[in-house]
Amino acid sequence: MVFSSLFFLFFYFVLFLGLYFGLPQKCRNWVLLVFSLVFYAWGEPVYVFLMLGMTFSDYCLGLLMAKNDARPGRRKVFLILSVVIDLSCLAFFKYAGFIAGNFGMLIPSNAFFRKIALPIGISFFTFQTMSYTIDLYKREVEVERNYGEYLMYVSMFPQLIAGPIVRYKTVKQELHRRVITWDKAVDGGLRFIYGLLKKVLLANRLGMLWDEAKAAASLSTGFAWVGAVTFTLQLYLDFSAYSDMAIGLGQILGFNFNENFKYPLSADSVTDFWRKWHISLSSWFRDYVYIPLGGNRRGVPRQILNLAIVWTLTGLWHGASWNYVIWGVYYGVLLCLEKFVYGKYLEKAPKLLRHLYLLFIVVVGFTVFAIEDFGRLSAYLGAMFGINAAPAAGNALFYLQNYGFVLAASAIVSLPVFPALKSRFEGLKAGTRKVLGTVYACVVGLLFVVAASYMVADTYNPFLYFRF
Repeated sequence: MVFSSLFFLFFYFVLFLGLYFGLPQKCRNWVLLVFSLVFYAWGEPVYVFLMLGMTFSDYCLGLLMAKNDARPGRRKVFLILSVVIDLSCLAFFKYAGFIAGNFGMLIPSNAFFRKIALPIGISFFTFQTMSYTIDLYKREVEVERNYGEYLMYVSMFPQLIAGPIVRYKTVKQELHRRVITWDKAVDGGLRFIYGLLKKVLLANRLGMLWDEAKAAASLSTGFAWVGAVTFTLQLYLDFSAYSDMAIGLGQILGFNFNENFKYPLSADSVTDFWRKWHISLSSWFRDYVYIPLGGNRRGVPRQILNLAIVWTLTGLWHGASWNYVIWGVYYGVLLCLEKFVYGKYLEKAPKLLRHLYLLFIVVVGFTVFAIEDFGRLSAYLGAMFGINAAPAAGNALFYLQNYGFVLAASAIVSLPVFPALKSRFEGLKAGTRKVLGTVYACVVGLLFVVAASYMVADTYNPFLYFRF
């Protein structure tokens, strides 16, 4: 089940809201838990038991840590056991086929491993459960003694499938008591609709153009770059749209999830980009891997090693394929170069030049990210840089003419244009704000109707990060 479906919007979510707000307040957690489990089981009827098992394991190990509060050795054993169980589940389902494929005949059950289906969202909810037990071990949170509420934290359908990665300490108070106001709910509803419009009207259209470029029998250099830029915009709009919808739904229900994107395509360095892209993942690796390894406290060689470990793991987290590993290493190398080689010179360059530098790196990087087959990847990258590219035959211009409006709108939405307009809006007189607010509401309503009509007509509706 996806948010951008008619069934979810006009039946499942409506029924959920009716029960969530219609039943006594003490029933809200149970309503949210049941609907979350059904939401996940809708697409993963078997793997919902995997999630139940992993959450129960961490819940019990958390209780054992709390019971042995004065015994550091035992607490550490329970933490290690929790991490090993979580990572073993993630490794088996996500990487067994990858390992088997690379070792080939050395693994007799190679075919079996390759047939293992990937549970949706396992990378996200595994990191959430791990953050709980690690923070509990570090005494940054208190133990959760109610399994139902712990399970609700992990399985909450707004952010279960594709994040943001919500840490227990972020929502621990709201699991037990939430304050819901009309203004907050309206803001959440508008945030959800904004994400829905980004997904349906922009990301899905861009996906069709990227499919055309990816499947082209021959590529001119121009069309290859059009395709690569298109995928970059699609991935950002698709994933940030899901985060918008998740954060908006959380607001409606009384939860405050952290922001996951801050207009990363407006960045002017790789370092700046990763402060703004998939913030919940970057901060997770920083707090639970990079800093425990020593961070930047043990000299430059050790810092480079720590960065290499973090970015190799970041690549692997995204997928069990060598192109993801290369993509992670690519960013690790660039971050080291910025930090230790040319960063001080980059800071002195004109902002426009820094921004173009960043966009070039991101577009090339996401091309590596997008294509798992090395033969196709090398051919596509070659076409981008004029190697074995087809003669320019006007195909880039043809697609720009057909998708020009969507590409332009996507570029505008990907840059911090709306926050600037909102800031200007808040400085206007009350009467002017009321008129413009009414116009804005009418435009949003009209676009929602257009999006709904697309959902009726279209079968193309992927969420790219579901497979991670």
